[in-house]
Amino acid sequence: MSPDREINLTLGDTGQGVSDVQARLAQLGFSAGVDPEGTFREGTRAAVEAFQYRRGLRVDGVCGRQTWSALVEAGRRLGDRFLYRRSPMLRGDDVAELQQRLSALGFDAGRVDGIFGDLTSVALGEFQRNAGLPVDGIAGAATVSELLRFGSRHDGSELVSAVRDRERLRQTPRTLAGRRVSLGEEGGLGATVGAVRRLLVSHGASVTTHHHPEGSIQASEANAADAEVFVGIRLGVTNGCSASYYTGYRYSSPGGRRLAELLHVALATMLVLPDLGSRGMSLPLLRETRMPAVISEISPASVMVERSAVIARAVVDSLAEWVDTAWD
Repeated sequence: MSPDREINLTLGDTGQGVSDVQARLAQLGFSAGVDPEGTFREGTRAAVEAFQYRRGLRVDGVCGRQTWSALVEAGRRLGDRFLYRRSPMLRGDDVAELQQRLSALGFDAGRVDGIFGDLTSVALGEFQRNAGLPVDGIAGAATVSELLRFGSRHDGSELVSAVRDRERLRQTPRTLAGRRVSLGEEGGLGATVGAVRRLLVSHGASVTTHHHPEGSIQASEANAADAEVFVGIRLGVTNGCSASYYTGYRYSSPGGRRLAELLHVALATMLVLPDLGSRGMSLPLLRETRMPAVISEISPASVMVERSAVIARAVVDSLAEWVDTAWD
């Protein structure tokens, strides 16, 4: 099956698609147990759930498009194919390993997200130049061989992308005035996002709002707006407040993590709801935004409708504390 194919495999489904999923899960160490090949039963669902949790996806036991794409990406190994800048951009664990190795050697490939974009292309060219290789921006056999020769991605070296992100946060103004903030929601929460926007604007922030069910679309719009921070608001499943930020491979967004920590506490306290904590995830919106980003989840739905002003105050207070944080 193609990574872009619309699929939705769940309990009771049968066929070649299920066999493909089971085979990929097995290669990654997730056993479907006693489920017959090509039959989606409890063992396959448990394996899908374990994989989703490991990859920072929403855990629902259903192999939809995001989970299938993640399965395909997880099977890629550095050296399996040529890596270069193209459109649509190449994705996979092989790209992430390339980014990790370049960053550990001091070549800034951007944050490690498994997406071969412009920063990765520039960093690869710089490595090739320093290694005396032809500078073509292609990670072929010779370039991969040199990368492997220079050291292991597991050598404990701090990634230059993480250092850069912390330094950027240290240098930003400690005020909301003039800050470019993006707010997003998947549909139905326009009033809540509007309340947050109005309060941010009153503090002098420049705000763009993004209303789309696809996280990738919201991320693309926020990137185009050159936002400095993104806050997504989503109706949660479990009663309480939680927040997520980008974590993937060896990288974790320092700015996203700090904001998520502030946000879930503020919301839970001001709304008097259970505090469900924060967690690093690899959802498309978090992975594809170029700025620190968080997704705040709040439940029940009645809170979204009746207490939008309180939610707005919690979000703005958290952002104000976030921009004033000393990034040591």
